[in-house]
Amino acid sequence: MAGMSDEGSDTGGDAVPWWDRDLASYLRHVELEQGRSAHTVRAYSADIRSLLSLVDAQGLRRLEQIKLPHLRAWLAEMHERGQAPATMARRAASIRSYFAWARRTALINEDPASRLQAPKQGKTLPAVLQKQQVGRLLDSPPSDRRAVPAGTESGDSLASRNAAILELLYATGLRVGELVGLGLGDLDFERRMVRVRGKGDKERNVPFGAPAAQALEQWLEQGRPVLLADAREHQRPVTAEAVFLGRRGRRIDPRQVRDVVARCLRDLGDTSASGPHALRHTAATHMLDGGADLRAVQELLGHSSLATTQLYTHVSIEKLRANYQRAHPRA
Repeated sequence: MAGMSDEGSDTGGDAVPWWDRDLASYLRHVELEQGRSAHTVRAYSADIRSLLSLVDAQGLRRLEQIKLPHLRAWLAEMHERGQAPATMARRAASIRSYFAWARRTALINEDPASRLQAPKQGKTLPAVLQKQQVGRLLDSPPSDRRAVPAGTESGDSLASRNAAILELLYATGLRVGELVGLGLGDLDFERRMVRVRGKGDKERNVPFGAPAAQALEQWLEQGRPVLLADAREHQRPVTAEAVFLGRRGRRIDPRQVRDVVARCLRDLGDTSASGPHALRHTAATHMLDGGADLRAVQELLGHSSLATTQLYTHVSIEKLRANYQRAHPRA
């Protein structure tokens, strides 16, 4: 078996860990066969290495030596370190997936993780923006969205880009990874649709409205060419097919998008919502508040399970309850 290295191997110095080859095979499976993103692959790798490092320190040198008590002890250690239940649940899911794969590929005879249960997570309602807050966010002066000093061509271009990012995120409910992966060929202005590649490389078509179309056109026609021309003038490589670019002409990084949205939300000064996912939550909640069908919102957001989309109905119910308690004389 590939997972049964010599018991004498160790992880000291520059030695390769005994689990390295099997874990690498699993991560290739996750990336190539399951079509998971690079971010997900890195998360799986970190979660599994956390467990394997722990059992290695206890003297275990074979995957088949790991039993359910070892897994429970690993979760208990995370709990003692104050890890959030959501983090522990995600890590437990990574471990269950890894051992299930190891069982299918005959690296182990029994799967110890099949009965591993993480602490139950309490459902938390996502922070959303009120409609007037969205109006202030999207209608703010371009100078509020600049990432460099005002009055420069690149500053105006970045302001145009940031406006288009905010409009499109709210209009479509896209995830950050989906937004940064957009190519010019994915935009259909005639039908006002954008082709999105979501989790598992699944494609869906998402509509967007006139304000988002206008912001996108301004960015593509006025802002984006400036950044491309500047990059080429300085002989920097560019990503010519990407919709959204960074200051140096390459495809924008997810971290840059998060920074832009976080700064703009922070500047509102009256919301706890933070980051691009807040706009995704907000778009879904406002659609449901406006009477949209739950399955239509599921398709828009690219949720594989309707149960995930139903979380947003709780947000609307909480809003209804708050309004009732505030307005009804016998609430």
